[in-house]
Amino acid sequence: MTSASPTIRQLKYLIAVSETLNFHKAAGTLFITQSTLSAGIKELESILGAVLIERNKKSVRLTTIGEKIVLRAKVILSSVEDLVAISRESQKPLTGDIRLGVIPTIAPFLLPIVLPRLKLDYPDLKLYLKEDFSERILDQLNSGELDFALIALPYDTSGLTVSELITDEFWFVARQDNPKAKQREIVIKNINPSELLLLEEGHCLRDHTIQACQTNTFNLDNSKMSATSLFTLLQMVDGNLGFTLLPEIVIRAGALVGTNLVARPIEKRNVSRKIALVMRQSGTRSKDFELLADVITEEHRRNTQPKVGGRSTRARN
Repeated sequence: MTSASPTIRQLKYLIAVSETLNFHKAAGTLFITQSTLSAGIKELESILGAVLIERNKKSVRLTTIGEKIVLRAKVILSSVEDLVAISRESQKPLTGDIRLGVIPTIAPFLLPIVLPRLKLDYPDLKLYLKEDFSERILDQLNSGELDFALIALPYDTSGLTVSELITDEFWFVARQDNPKAKQREIVIKNINPSELLLLEEGHCLRDHTIQACQTNTFNLDNSKMSATSLFTLLQMVDGNLGFTLLPEIVIRAGALVGTNLVARPIEKRNVSRKIALVMRQSGTRSKDFELLADVITEEHRRNTQPKVGGRSTRARN
């Protein structure tokens, strides 16, 4: 092992290879030649005195020590990027690059009303979006690959700074010819759990829906069908396979327009999730975090025109 220390460039090379497991693709993402990448990895291995990558004509894989080094490298790069962010704290807010993670049950329904405001008021902001499940989004946030994340609570946010933005109430959604669709309000304890359609495992919205029903001593084991996305879920309900519960932001975004579906409020209006903006507690972009949270909250409040009916039917009709 030499007395030299790894460089930031070498660590970036290693992370790129770990994410692609392909030297050609990794070099492309870094805009360098494959030979430059290979040389950088060899230099890093020489400095550390360990083989980090096993490579042959058929495959590329990280060694056990290589996997550990990659995890540490991501933390180091995150800290380096935080140094840059510190200098931005004294500059204009919401400028430069911000990497925002958003879960699929929020992104297409909330971002369209937020992004135009950000573009208009903060033209120097470059917002990079990453849509994924909560678990993977928070992993990327903790590793420094993302600056902030928009998620739904309840969810484990240990070690994160949390700003709760919106109380997103659930609505009962069914076909217009469903007997319960004729009721002005739905009593959760009176629904049949075997007819409740859910998203597949991995979506936190599935867990929130189940939690909402289980608080009323329901067993959802009889629910045998699940959807890969909210749009598939709506098609299943529109196909008369059952009913579902949907967050209000989904309905306000017009998701039921052009369908045979209607939304009805739930009795006492106490079945909801919280939409929250989160960041690492060690993060340095607290001003940007607070301002972005304010923009999201304000734009949501301005979007007050209800779109909660299917076709011309409104939720409370």
